[in-house]
Amino acid sequence: MKTGCTLLVLFIGVVVAPRLLARQDDQIALSQPLIVKWKYESDRMTNLTPASDRQAIYLPLSSGTVVGLSATDGQLRWRSDTGGEFSASPIADERNVYLATEYRDGKGEQAPLRGALRAISKDTGVTRWMRTLSAPIRGSMVANGLRLFAGGADGRFYAFDKGNGLSIWINQYAAPFSAQLTVLADRIYLAGDASTLFALDQGTGHVAWRYRTRSSLSCPVAVADGVVFFGSTDGYVYAFSESRSELLWRHRTGAAVQAVVVVENGLLAASLDNFAYLLSPRKGDIIWRQLLPGRIASRPFTSRDGALFTPLSTDRAIVLGLKDGKPVNTLPLNEENSSSAAPIAVANSVIVATPHGLLAFAAPQ
Repeated sequence: MKTGCTLLVLFIGVVVAPRLLARQDDQIALSQPLIVKWKYESDRMTNLTPASDRQAIYLPLSSGTVVGLSATDGQLRWRSDTGGEFSASPIADERNVYLATEYRDGKGEQAPLRGALRAISKDTGVTRWMRTLSAPIRGSMVANGLRLFAGGADGRFYAFDKGNGLSIWINQYAAPFSAQLTVLADRIYLAGDASTLFALDQGTGHVAWRYRTRSSLSCPVAVADGVVFFGSTDGYVYAFSESRSELLWRHRTGAAVQAVVVVENGLLAASLDNFAYLLSPRKGDIIWRQLLPGRIASRPFTSRDGALFTPLSTDRAIVLGLKDGKPVNTLPLNEENSSSAAPIAVANSVIVATPHGLLAFAAPQ
């Protein structure tokens, strides 16, 4: 499973995949002491980021099992078994949780790999509708008020009706999808396994513009003030002006870029050279950079006072101050981290996935 980048965008009237975005949460001060509020243990963890809302967390486990957990204490609300294996991180809206799975259409490893998309009730875990697909959904899913968007391993990109799962429109591309998506206003920003970033019209699927880089794009974009920021496996961070249809700048990091996040004082980027960077949004100049003790495989969670990273092969999550990039806090994970699921925030707590469960960190009461 490939990991993704992150963005922060403020807008009204569009529902996005809530855990695809590293968002600011003014009620969580990452630089202040945080303790373990609760934990949920499981030996069936995956590398997929859980979905959540204000009251619950929806955790995808191996063998197609998803559990609904209380956000306040981690207690089990319900369990649902879908069969197969999850092929993308789930997302949730005001009514449903949307799940993408894959399964073999026949016996043996040579049998075709198919996909399934289903909507289940947030309250009970009961399936409301299911749609079978010619290939599994990969990467991520995003949604607005009426539609769900996703890309498949066969290069198809779908707009589904959230009410019944029927296709509204389908685009066919040459390359398969394992990338992360972003929705903003009336557009979808789409990066497949090829080196082209597409901006599509949500209503029709028509291409508004495209931009080609030197290498593949596996990260969602970050958008601020009409500028689209994105990272590539060629090691560069790009800034593209939508109104002028031109590249404003690009800045090279030490390795493939794993995350780009717009924060209050700049553009936060992370790459596989184990460095986190804060860049100037106007010119791409480095404001600071900080070496982390392990590879950054997931997007960070950000608040006004810091950015939380979960490096691999370490037993702690690390908070960097956004002003100067210096470490300001650590969160003990009690085991070496090998999970590429991104940290999320729910009910005034930061939820961190570990290889054997979830840990919820919160300020001491």
